Amino acid sequence: MSDLSFDEKTLRYLKTLSRSYPNTQAVSTEIINLRAILNLPKGTEHFISDIHGEYQGLRHILRNASGSVRRKIDQALGDYLSSADRDALAALIYYPEHKLRHLRHLGLLCPEWYTITLKQLVAICKITTSKYTRSKVRRMLPREFEYIISELMTTGSKDFNKEDYFEQILQSIIETEAADQFITAMCHLVQDSVIDRLHVVGDIYDRGDSPHLVMDELEKQRHIDIQWGNHDILWMGAAAGDLCCIANAVRICLRYNNYDFMEGGYGINMRPLSLFALETYADDPCTCFQPKSGPDDVVDPHNDAVIAKMHKAMAVIQFKIEGQTARRHPEYGMDDRLLLDKMDLSRGVITLDGTEYPLLDTFFPTLDPNDPYALSPGEQKVLEGLQISFLNCEKLQRHVDFLYKKGSMYRYFNGCLMFHGCLPMNPDGSFTELEVYGVTCSGRSLFDRCEELVRQGRYSRDSEERQRGADFMWYLWCGSKSPLFGKDKMATFERYFIDDKKTHKETSDPYFTLAYNADACERVLEEFGIHDKEAVIVNGHIPVKIRKGESPIKVPEKLIIIDGGMSKAYQSVTGIAGYTLVSNSHQIYLSEHEPSVSEEETVHSNHDMISKIIPVKTFPRRVTIADTDDGRELAAQIEDLKLLLEAYRTGVIKQDKG
Repeated sequence: MSDLSFDEKTLRYLKTLSRSYPNTQAVSTEIINLRAILNLPKGTEHFISDIHGEYQGLRHILRNASGSVRRKIDQALGDYLSSADRDALAALIYYPEHKLRHLRHLGLLCPEWYTITLKQLVAICKITTSKYTRSKVRRMLPREFEYIISELMTTGSKDFNKEDYFEQILQSIIETEAADQFITAMCHLVQDSVIDRLHVVGDIYDRGDSPHLVMDELEKQRHIDIQWGNHDILWMGAAAGDLCCIANAVRICLRYNNYDFMEGGYGINMRPLSLFALETYADDPCTCFQPKSGPDDVVDPHNDAVIAKMHKAMAVIQFKIEGQTARRHPEYGMDDRLLLDKMDLSRGVITLDGTEYPLLDTFFPTLDPNDPYALSPGEQKVLEGLQISFLNCEKLQRHVDFLYKKGSMYRYFNGCLMFHGCLPMNPDGSFTELEVYGVTCSGRSLFDRCEELVRQGRYSRDSEERQRGADFMWYLWCGSKSPLFGKDKMATFERYFIDDKKTHKETSDPYFTLAYNADACERVLEEFGIHDKEAVIVNGHIPVKIRKGESPIKVPEKLIIIDGGMSKAYQSVTGIAGYTLVSNSHQIYLSEHEPSVSEEETVHSNHDMISKIIPVKTFPRRVTIADTDDGRELAAQIEDLKLLLEAYRTGVIKQDKG
């Protein structure tokens, strides 16, 4: 008998736990299971940032798992298949439905092809799922195929006792015309099992034309967390009805010629804005507001002219409503962004810091010289209509709910501290203080306070508190002490209306230089209560200019920036099409991606995205689940179960032996 005694709280918890494990046999079985799981290799984690609406690029990176799928094919079949055959198999795994249609069109689908392909996929699935328990693998499978695929993976054509059994399963799959469905299910199993967890380090929205499709894709991921970026916060604020956020979100879409996304993707009614813009700026060429076009875009002069007028109308509305918000919240310290009243339109100049600059545009028919931040009746009507569209867009609201459910300002997981932008610093290296609605915070407390307000901006039942939170989301988008923005100003106005480039300069937070040494990284980690000497900081936000010799590894094995330009708008600067970071049980490495190929090209020509591997850190021994955060939770569960086992054995809690 044990002299172990339980306090009232522990006993109450153990009685609750006993409902799931009603006797010693159930407890012992679970302890054995959990202890075994602790010895499995750590699952592979995939880090990605700054997607910026580039659905095609993201989709391919997820499907090829930054090259991991091809490496698993090589591992399983490299001794048996030519490189060309492995390319074809990789294309099938990435886009099984499309590839099967293409092969059928070519007349290449036959029983022999199906038999060979099913066997190849079984071999690959055995490798990609080998880290997982059978129960976890079954949860990845569609229910209708779970049993048969499990049987295929636990037997084989070389199993002496089950050789005929295995072959008969394959033959029956083909004869019942279910091979396409089985192949598709196994291809998706490979995709799902190669990467165990996805970390998105911010900026899903803006610039690219398909952020709604990106969000649809992210919703499908089994295990995902998101660290909010400033572009995500902008859309979260817009979904909450904040007028500054709405104006910025719409203006950016027009700037990057994503009109179709606004209407087709989220059903935002843009017609009132277009009618207002065409009437107000009918004879204005809106030269400063021509939409940006990519190298693959079809130029339509008439459409671009309309977009330019809408773009200017929205920009003017934005500068007005931002001025109102800055005045309403003097604590934001954004008086330097009040620029409309600094213009002298009769002389065509603007005065900034005592210096006059010529204006590139002086046609502002809706501007009241006596109150330049007042919206005209037409502008007010347009903005109110947009607010209604944003608040009532079911798909946008669902996507934003997902961002709240899976997202946060920062996350520390398995030795990686992830946040999108920066931890604001002063030039002396101390953490910048910001007073937010009467609460002064810095460092980690600033992140925590920001997250609190972001959640209040959507979920608070107090309307005043909810409005303050929504307004603060605009500050997080562009405020000088925002950890998501990390610059002294957002020079949007200057870039539109002033030719002198020195007024366009946005000075980065000292973090982006001071933190680029090992001692500063240690101070950042300590600020978050992290004392693990092996911990790594992962940021996005700042595009790494490869063409200028920059490296994503700012401090070896300590600080990595993974924004490599997935957005096409940045690729001329970065020289590549993005980075992803991969952490498996052996090492951490970066994948440096060349521009992605289209799905059509992959399916028809078996072309893949070319990725260069950059080692970051090699672990001295293989990392197991016991070494991870999930493993520590499992170890704690084992200790709880051991207490329950003792309670059963000492008679403190009665067993239910069925």
